[in-house]
Amino acid sequence: MADIGALPLTLLSEQFAKLPGIGMKSAQRLAYHVMEMSDSEARALAQAILDAKKKVHTCAICCNFTENERCRFCSDPRRDQGTVCVVEAPRDIAAFERTKEYKGVYHVLHGLISPIDGIGPDKLRIKELLSRVNSGTVNEVIMATNPTVEGEATAMYICKLLKPFGVKVTRLAFGLPIGGMLEYADEITLYKALQNRSEI
Repeated sequence: MADIGALPLTLLSEQFAKLPGIGMKSAQRLAYHVMEMSDSEARALAQAILDAKKKVHTCAICCNFTENERCRFCSDPRRDQGTVCVVEAPRDIAAFERTKEYKGVYHVLHGLISPIDGIGPDKLRIKELLSRVNSGTVNEVIMATNPTVEGEATAMYICKLLKPFGVKVTRLAFGLPIGGMLEYADEITLYKALQNRSEI
C-alpha cells in the first residue's frame, strides 16, 4: 500500500484493505475517517469489534452466528424444523428472510469446496448437516449455495452424501443468474427461485 504519512495510519489502512471488497483507496478513506472520529467514537468502534469476536459464536444446531447456544431460527417453534436450507454463509440467511416466505430453518456451511483455494469438504460444516439429517427430523434439504462452479460442486457433493438417508434434496430454481451472489438477489427473484426449486 502507498505510504500515506504516519506509520500507524498506514498500518490501519493495511488492516482495512484486508476486508473483502475494500481496495487501497477505500482503505485509506476509512483510515482517515477513523482519524476524524472523537476518541469515544473510536473506542466504541474498537469495542464493537472486540465484543463481536468475543461474544458471537456458531449455533449448536445450524452453525449460524449467534450469542446464544441456539440461533433465533433454531429456537423458534414456529419455524418448520423439517425443512433445512443450506447456505454458504450467515449473510445469505438475510437474503432469504427478506422474502418473508421461507418458514424453515437453515444450515450454514461457512464456505464452499474450492480445491484451488485449499478448501476441502473437511473445512466446511458438512458433518453437522449429516448429523442433523441422521437424527430423523429433517424431511427436505434445500441446496441454496451460489450458482457458481464452487457452489454447484458443493451442492452435488452434499447431495451424494445425503442420498443414503432417503431425504428429499432440492436445488433452488435458477432465475438466479449463473455466477451471481445470493446476497445481491432481489426478494422476488429469490422467492421465485425458492418456490420453483427442483429435486436433485
